[in-house]
Amino acid sequence: MFKKILLGIVAVIAAILIIAAFQPDTFHVQRTATIKAPPEKIVPLIADFHHWSSWSPFEKLDPAMKRTMSGAPSGPGAVYAWDGNSKAGAGRMEVLSASAAAVKIQLDFTRPFASHTLAEFTLEPHGDTTNVTWSMTGPQMYISKVICLFMNMDKMVGKDFETGLASLKAIAET
Repeated sequence: MFKKILLGIVAVIAAILIIAAFQPDTFHVQRTATIKAPPEKIVPLIADFHHWSSWSPFEKLDPAMKRTMSGAPSGPGAVYAWDGNSKAGAGRMEVLSASAAAVKIQLDFTRPFASHTLAEFTLEPHGDTTNVTWSMTGPQMYISKVICLFMNMDKMVGKDFETGLASLKAIAET
């Protein structure tokens, strides 16, 4: 009886590991919001990390988080590093490019685990509104593939993107 239970457990673990091996090597999460403001009003809120505390949902994860800004004051070369609690983790962001059409940010986490992703905000004007799409793309390591079998990263991170875009909308429209 014990051998059958043990064999069953081993089979389940093996199946999980095999299924994880066939998961995609990259992940992509994105959400879009329509903001009644021109890109010229929205881009500075994104490309200047000094504004992130007013709209980013990640800023609220740890009120005592240590924040360091360096490099350019905004736009390409602007750097934001943080070190927070277990929810916020630690890492660094750097604006790679900023225009009326898009802001690209290199996002490097050091804690709770190391990862390197690209965050991008694309802005598409339509009359007096702008569609803002917040996306994040990066490599999916094997351990992440296993974890994603039990947790939906798109729903988890996408929810934060929706919250952030709603806050960005509220600020940009005032």
